[in-house]
Amino acid sequence: MSHFPSPLDRLAIEVPSWAYGNSGTRFKVFGSAGTPRSVEEKIADAAVVHRLTGLAPSVALHIPWDLVDDFGALRTHAEEQGVRLGTINSNTFQDDDYKLGALTHTDAKVRQKAIDHHFECIDVMLATGSRDLKIWLAEGSNYPGQADLRGRQDRLAESLATIYERLVSVGEEQRLVLEYKFFEPAFYHTDVPDWGTSYAQVVALGERAHVCLDTGHHAPGTNIEFIVMQLLRLGRLGSFDFNSRFYADDDLIVGAADPFQLFRIMAEVIRGGGLDEDSEVAFMLDQCHNIEDKVPGQIRSVLNVQEMTARALLIDRDALTAAQEAGDVLGAHEVYMDAFSTDVRPALAAWREERGLPGSPMRAYAESGYQREIEESRVGGTQLSW
Repeated sequence: MSHFPSPLDRLAIEVPSWAYGNSGTRFKVFGSAGTPRSVEEKIADAAVVHRLTGLAPSVALHIPWDLVDDFGALRTHAEEQGVRLGTINSNTFQDDDYKLGALTHTDAKVRQKAIDHHFECIDVMLATGSRDLKIWLAEGSNYPGQADLRGRQDRLAESLATIYERLVSVGEEQRLVLEYKFFEPAFYHTDVPDWGTSYAQVVALGERAHVCLDTGHHAPGTNIEFIVMQLLRLGRLGSFDFNSRFYADDDLIVGAADPFQLFRIMAEVIRGGGLDEDSEVAFMLDQCHNIEDKVPGQIRSVLNVQEMTARALLIDRDALTAAQEAGDVLGAHEVYMDAFSTDVRPALAAWREERGLPGSPMRAYAESGYQREIEESRVGGTQLSW
């Protein structure tokens, strides 16, 4: 049976441009045949993911990695490929000036440089038709006493307020989403380490500022679905960055480490209205494929999100509520586990075929010859990487 509740039809997962470039670890960036040499080739790869899955209609850009002379032309190129340009991600972690901070730096000139970069990102948003400006800050300190913790929060609030004021002045739809990460590259303290800090900062800005939740940016054992619930309850969950982590880093294929966790997260998304018709929650992958091929890596990722969403939609909410209200601990748990244990893959294959998509996108990609085509044609030039 291929019938699923209508929220499944609304599921759209933005893919990141950087996922198609070369990636690696702290020790080495690995090259691979067929890697894009231009932003246009990244978008072409992303378009293949959408054509095969119907799940990835937009591509997030990263500035300055994806800078071009004419973003209007890039927008047209994307639309011709069947996708649109999405979230604009800023970068204040690669310049030498930002060694001790960017938006939190003690030097007003460095802070202004970081603010001006975000102004540039807002200009890009206007040219691409993007709604969201996403900010992740690799800022903090390594040793007790190295920095004034409160002073950095005050400077961060002032810098974000300046960026937000510019953002809301250029249009009625644009939003600021502030990501958090509990450590790395700073190891004593991070300026935005958790959802509470991000929430406190965005609430002070205004109603068009929200939290971005990266599923890999939590300490081991963190109940991420509780955070999802709370941010939805407070109306401040702006977007997801989907990925997985096993130990201290992230960026692996979403659902690879703990499919049950992804199921639980999507259950709270559905419970909180995150897939309702009027929801503004944005779903995006944030992954870097180090050793696997880039395009099928993204296909696998969006399919994992879809599969766990489909399972979560099978939760018998009436039975669950009845068990919860009756104090039936094991009965309530069984309702959850029944949904999680249901194999929805055949039904999803039929669901795709009814919409003119291949039943098995992974197999369709392998048989399409696209990987061989890009490996043979993308010779010469400079491969893109982060």
